[in-house]
Amino acid sequence: MIEISLTKEEKQLLESRHKSSSDSRECDRIKVVLLRSESWSYSLIAQALRIDKTTVERHLDDYQAQEKLKPQNGGSASRLTTEQTEYLIAHLAEFTFAHTHQIDSYIDEIFGVRFTVAVLNK
Repeated sequence: MIEISLTKEEKQLLESRHKSSSDSRECDRIKVVLLRSESWSYSLIAQALRIDKTTVERHLDDYQAQEKLKPQNGGSASRLTTEQTEYLIAHLAEFTFAHTHQIDSYIDEIFGVRFTVAVLNK
């Protein structure tokens, strides 16, 4: 689990940014960072914000890596290689999964990559 340490000034800046932002996605990212800095568990943060636990993980990864708080529009680079994508498509054509989270578990098991259910449903 990612640990987030914020100075008093950093926390005040985030709280101020949260109050002034009109983007609910940015606000969720800020709340994730603030709550984690207060030692909330991933599960409690996810439950309080009504988001998936993997979304909490992704927001914290993004913040730790690049202090990212604003969601980027227009999609992102694939997290699977071309070969992995082709393998996955062939597998899904042959085998049926009842739930999206099962596909996520399969991808994580085979490729070591996690996705949110929302991303896989797109």
